[in-house]
Amino acid sequence: MFSLFQLVGIATLKNDNVFMSLVRDTLRRKQYTTELLRLKSTYTITDSIIKNNMRIMTAKKRMVIDANLNVENAMISVEKKLDKSGVNLFGNEYSNLWNAVQMTNKRTVSQNIKAKWDIERNVVAYYSKYNMGMIFGSVFILLLLTWYVWRNIRYLKATGNMEQLTFLNFKYLNNNILLPLLVIFLNMAIVTNLYAPSLFVDLLQLLLLGILSLLFKDQWPVKSLLNWYYLLAIFIVLCFLDLFVNISFLERCTFIAINVLCIRYGMFQLKSIKEELYINWFFKWASILFIGLNSLSLLFNIFGRVSLSHTLSLAAIVSLTQIIALSVLLKIVLEIIVLQIFVTRVKRGIIKIFDHESLTDTLKKPFNVAVIYMWFMVIASNLNIWKPIYDLLRRILTNPIIIGSVTFTMRGIMLFFFIVWMAHLLQNYVKYFFGELDEEDEQDGKNVNKQQHSRLLIARLVVLIVGYLLAVAASGMPMDKLSIVIGALGVGVGLGLQNIVTNFVSGIILIFDRPIQVGDIIDVNSQSGRVKSMGLRSTKINSSSGAEIIIPNGNILSQNITNWTYTDNLKQVEITFQITGTTGIDTINETINKTLKSLPLIENNRLPQIYYNSVSNENYTVLVKFWCSIYRTEEVLSTVRQELFLNFKEMAITLTI
Repeated sequence: MFSLFQLVGIATLKNDNVFMSLVRDTLRRKQYTTELLRLKSTYTITDSIIKNNMRIMTAKKRMVIDANLNVENAMISVEKKLDKSGVNLFGNEYSNLWNAVQMTNKRTVSQNIKAKWDIERNVVAYYSKYNMGMIFGSVFILLLLTWYVWRNIRYLKATGNMEQLTFLNFKYLNNNILLPLLVIFLNMAIVTNLYAPSLFVDLLQLLLLGILSLLFKDQWPVKSLLNWYYLLAIFIVLCFLDLFVNISFLERCTFIAINVLCIRYGMFQLKSIKEELYINWFFKWASILFIGLNSLSLLFNIFGRVSLSHTLSLAAIVSLTQIIALSVLLKIVLEIIVLQIFVTRVKRGIIKIFDHESLTDTLKKPFNVAVIYMWFMVIASNLNIWKPIYDLLRRILTNPIIIGSVTFTMRGIMLFFFIVWMAHLLQNYVKYFFGELDEEDEQDGKNVNKQQHSRLLIARLVVLIVGYLLAVAASGMPMDKLSIVIGALGVGVGLGLQNIVTNFVSGIILIFDRPIQVGDIIDVNSQSGRVKSMGLRSTKINSSSGAEIIIPNGNILSQNITNWTYTDNLKQVEITFQITGTTGIDTINETINKTLKSLPLIENNRLPQIYYNSVSNENYTVLVKFWCSIYRTEEVLSTVRQELFLNFKEMAITLTI
């Protein structure tokens, strides 16, 4: 029997004219006898190696097939056991507590703990190895965030402004940046590892609670701190019993005692912890859930539903510890944002403490939604209901809806509106990373960074454009159908949206052409004031009387604009007054120049101009022009009038302004 490779080789040799002529020629064949023998030997060895490799490959394939069959059988067995455990979860696994008898176990408690520890450790090791890429990625993000915060903290220390963080109501980043950032890392690790092995999740939780204990040690009062340690001890005992102790009469009694202590703890001792939390408004509902789950756990344990009782007990304790951890997480995230704003302002020379409380109240509203969502994910996964809820929502949201020739899903619609909402939210909040606030105390104009305001406007425009493009892509809307929508919008623009589009396009032109910028003093459409903010649709101007004037961008571009601060922040002002007395013109000029040079608010690099409108015996009408900051014109004029009056009065000269 020839192998397939042999047949292919023979067929190839038969087509080789040189080789076939060599075979027919006996003289040449004798001449190349040695080479032919070597070729035959090489062929025999190669054929043997190929056959051996084929046998090995066949054996490996058989092993793979057997492994796949074993995996499929194991999955089927696991599914059956899960279904059975799901049914048994609500059934009587054990007898009622008053009918229960002490179960005997041949192994000692230490042997049982060691056996379970070995199993859990192997599972955690396998899970960690399988998710090593995600772990390294999370660590890299943690290091990047640590560097970012450390750089800002180092800058404040170098400039001597570190103590200002106390006035900004900082609680964590002003002491030690590593522990607060580990709180962020561990919270995210818990949320992203909902279906990790029990020991892995419990270790993450325990490490997180330990770091929180270090943060609370020097900040919480003694009573609140003791109640926190009490909660931590309950968590450790429950995790140990659930992981390593077999179910027995004593174990069930221990769980009942813990449930009773937890109910009392939730009713009388949690209030002191609530007062120390940043989002204590939701802690009330977490406390009610904590008491309710412990009460149900106690009842289920008494009536023999032990597994369900354990699940409820663990979910109850996690509902409290997780809301506390997420409250600290929210506070740390807001401190990072406020730190960035403060550092940016310090770099611009603004040391004054801003209204950080109203700022954080504004910022934490969207973060509250994220925190509650994360809390619900963790609690639902502990109750083993997150996956069914997620699967149900996925089926509902991904179910195709057909209207005519258009097919869409609720998931696509929700993604579209969610991404658009996020884009508008980010374009409103991106200013904080540039150190900009809604109310700026920059009356002299020295701290107005016009280039930064322009970059901010461009960043907001980019965020909006990218957000809308991502929303369209995520919605799954086909481009041919999108062209129909664009055509309909074109008709709408032609009918009634012309002004809106005009203002939007004008806003883009203002961003890149920059005839006016934030902080400029302008006159437009018989309105004058200082540009407070520039958006894509309109521009806000603060008038000298305190009114806020909103002007559509289209009106700004369609009319003549007087920009007093296009090149610099200086304005030429003038004062007219009359002088009566026996004095000379040289004395008057010298007194005026000396008075103006002594005032720091006047720009002395540009010489003042003195004009005489009328001159008569001992009577002069004088016009003085000089330069000062446009942001403080009225103040400068008032000061100059007072100083001129006093200086001429000392010379016994009457001055009338």
